[in-house]
Amino acid sequence: MSRYLLNKFLYTVDRDPELVERYRHEPRELVAWWEAERANAVLNCHTGESTTWLRFDDVEREALATHDHVKLFELGAHPFLTLTLFIALFERDNTEPLEYQKSYGLRLAHFALPYPDIAT
Repeated sequence: MSRYLLNKFLYTVDRDPELVERYRHEPRELVAWWEAERANAVLNCHTGESTTWLRFDDVEREALATHDHVKLFELGAHPFLTLTLFIALFERDNTEPLEYQKSYGLRLAHFALPYPDIAT
């Protein structure tokens, strides 16, 4: 398991409107593509800078592919990164102000302190 890789996925997808739309409509395909093509690229470096060891495990891959923010939180993904990306994905489907954000919070309400470790 790699909290770093989960957070890197959330961060990089959230900052690219094309990737946000791909993740909304084809999440499983986008996760597979991102893992194969982008996961091991060092951020802000030329294309030759990469590693080969970072991979999602099956639980992480499934949580990303199913947009399961509760499971991602359990796995240690940073809630701010998840929330900002998921607002971009799903807020447009709601009709009331902050409707998505409230729903997001309610699904996490069963957690009590101490929260899962989000350190990377």
